[in-house]
Amino acid sequence: MIIHVVRYGENLWSISKKYGAPLNQIMGVNDISNADQLLPGEALIIPQSTKEYVVQKGDTLPVIADKYGIEASELQAFNQISRPDTIYAGELLLMPFLYYPIQTGDTLWEISRKYNVSVDAILKENNLTSSSVLSPGQTIRIPTNERPEIEVNAYTTETTELERQEVLKLGQYFTYLSPFTHAVKEDGTITALGNKDDSKLIPAAKANQAGSLLVLTNFSDKFNSDLAASILRNESTQDTLIQNILEELQKNQYIGVNFDFEYVYPEDKENYTAFLKKVVAKLHPKGFSVSTALAPKLKADQKGLLYEAHDYEAQGKIVDFIVLMTYEWGWAGGAPLAIAPINEVRKVLDYAVAIIPSNKILMGTPLYGRDWKIPWKKGTIARTISPNQALDLARKYKVAINYNYTYQSPYFRYTDENGQQHEVWFEDARSMKAKMDVAKIYKLRGISYWVLGNPFPQNWAVQRSNFRVKKLL
Repeated sequence: MIIHVVRYGENLWSISKKYGAPLNQIMGVNDISNADQLLPGEALIIPQSTKEYVVQKGDTLPVIADKYGIEASELQAFNQISRPDTIYAGELLLMPFLYYPIQTGDTLWEISRKYNVSVDAILKENNLTSSSVLSPGQTIRIPTNERPEIEVNAYTTETTELERQEVLKLGQYFTYLSPFTHAVKEDGTITALGNKDDSKLIPAAKANQAGSLLVLTNFSDKFNSDLAASILRNESTQDTLIQNILEELQKNQYIGVNFDFEYVYPEDKENYTAFLKKVVAKLHPKGFSVSTALAPKLKADQKGLLYEAHDYEAQGKIVDFIVLMTYEWGWAGGAPLAIAPINEVRKVLDYAVAIIPSNKILMGTPLYGRDWKIPWKKGTIARTISPNQALDLARKYKVAINYNYTYQSPYFRYTDENGQQHEVWFEDARSMKAKMDVAKIYKLRGISYWVLGNPFPQNWAVQRSNFRVKKLL
């Protein structure tokens, strides 16, 4: 997979010719409906046709596999597709290997360097030994580079039929699905998912071998410090809550619980830690995982109600994994800024990995952008949009896409019909690749998306090209 940034004067046909990539493959993976509406500065994924294929309408796995001379079962396994009938138009498939005809003078070492794969991997793929002789004209299989395996969590706030269909389609990319949110009550009971029902989402995730997590918050109209205190300061209420959690997990086939207690009073820091120990002691013997979502901190004694009760070091020793909420620098009520500037994300990770094992950290990753009115005025609220909506706005107002290399984030400005100026920050293939590279550099357990429901086809191609997903079911 290549990421190409459109230059002034380029069109889709010239780009297709430059890379030798079929037009329909480029349009499909980038969800382009009109080839005449490319934007200068827009990032495009260019599939490499020798080892990647973008599903077209009407395709089936056996038909695609036959084009590449491989077994459908091999293609299905390599791309971690649980249900072969659920491949979708625009999906990027990776080929598990390439065929290579041996040329006169070839050596395995030279071939391995050319394709960036180890000699041992080539030997294993072809059932050869180090003493095997290669003959000109002989065809061998070159395995594609192995991708590291990570865990991937995805939060969702909707439970409609549309969302169920999205989970059926995208669940192949997840380890966990986390419907947001159930909340604790002062008496230790658990609220329903608002007026929503996550019972339809759990089977959709399970069909893709993704487990669902029970997300529990101290949310009642907003995150409530007093509600958290009512639980964390009362041992009896905690016991009631833990029993209710256990019943909810067993009843609805969740595989674990994820606590997102925010704006907890600083004086409840130790109480929160002690509570998590109790939860783990009760749930682990039953086979359930326990995780938390924590605010992005830069140091242990960071001031602010959002941060002070979130003890990275203590929780890192207790729970199975931690979701670091490394997004919302560009929050809806603040001034225009990248949602997750990579330089700021790395500062948080620098602190986190010093006191939390890196294999317990999921890095929060946004699937959305925002549209601010400028000049920005305090008290105004930005509109949250999907990456696809951001590009639609840029096309509508015929503006180029800029890219901030410090933040590793695309942005643009436009003026609407009323003369109001806007500034938009969003995500694209480049920015997501930058985030996934950081996850590799820090050797993290994985990534956690906030939030589904924002169309962003490029992301799933970038993820598949970079990682295999750990499946627990």
